[in-house]
Amino acid sequence: MKYRKLGRTGLEVSDISCGLWGMSGWSGSDDQQSLASLQLAVDSGCNFFDTAWAYGDGKSDGLLGEIMARNPKARIYAASKIPPANDKWPALPKYKYRDVFSPEHVLKYADLIRKKLRTDSIDLLQFHVWDDSWTDNADFRSTVEKLKDGGWIHYFGLSLNRWEPENGIKALRTGLIDVVQVIYNIFDQAPEDKLFPVCQELNVGVIARVPLDEGSLGGKMTLETRFPKSDWRSGYFGPENLGKTIGRVEKLKKILPAEMTLPEMALRFILSHPAVSTTIVGMRTPEHVRENIPTSDAGPLESPLLDELKRHRWDRKPQRWSD
Repeated sequence: MKYRKLGRTGLEVSDISCGLWGMSGWSGSDDQQSLASLQLAVDSGCNFFDTAWAYGDGKSDGLLGEIMARNPKARIYAASKIPPANDKWPALPKYKYRDVFSPEHVLKYADLIRKKLRTDSIDLLQFHVWDDSWTDNADFRSTVEKLKDGGWIHYFGLSLNRWEPENGIKALRTGLIDVVQVIYNIFDQAPEDKLFPVCQELNVGVIARVPLDEGSLGGKMTLETRFPKSDWRSGYFGPENLGKTIGRVEKLKKILPAEMTLPEMALRFILSHPAVSTTIVGMRTPEHVRENIPTSDAGPLESPLLDELKRHRWDRKPQRWSD
């Protein structure tokens, strides 16, 4: 396992990290299997885990807390997120900051998350949505400062809205943001345009999320793939998106180097960018862990393949089904 600095936090985090969303909100998840996968990830050198209160109303935070308790001698970095009080994704400029992240709401959930993680201070706490129109709100600064000064958290970050990587740059320039989380993968390359240069300028850590495009870049989906209505992916991979996605995935398979899997190529593409600190992968089964963790040691992709993958960029705008 290779490690990178998480921006100015100075934390040395595994460049392949574990995202827990699929362990609480996706069909086919099993708690005992999830715990086994998390333990295998720890044993394999993974030390950064991303969760959120919204992932099962604290369920994934609880799973991570259990693993941290089982491994008291391991330095495991926990990153979680405060849900929006209005329960709306993504954030929109018409929403008032106080209706989404009032000080009372933020402190309430920060405390709930601490209890689930079984820790006094959260390594990294993020807002789960963001709109840059909120940046100048006085409560924003005072709340983040209270969280840090009071020892509730070590570092603070933002999880940016899907396909809006520039909607956060203003907040980065306040100096309050230590880490930013953004969708970045072979299809979604827009963060390279403006966000990543600012992160490098300010030494803000970058967590690349959705590295496999919610599963399509795993290479196993087909035009016949269907998910239960209770599974968020049933909407994301509905009729408006499934066909277009599978068509693009098939084109990627045609340029896949021999002896390289599609997930490996997808993860190594992300890790080839110097602005990226880590990428969080959903690994619900031990098999997923064994498949993805070795990618860390494989290193960046060769320049000719990277250049080819640049041509597979897919710029999209938020849609009803993508929320």
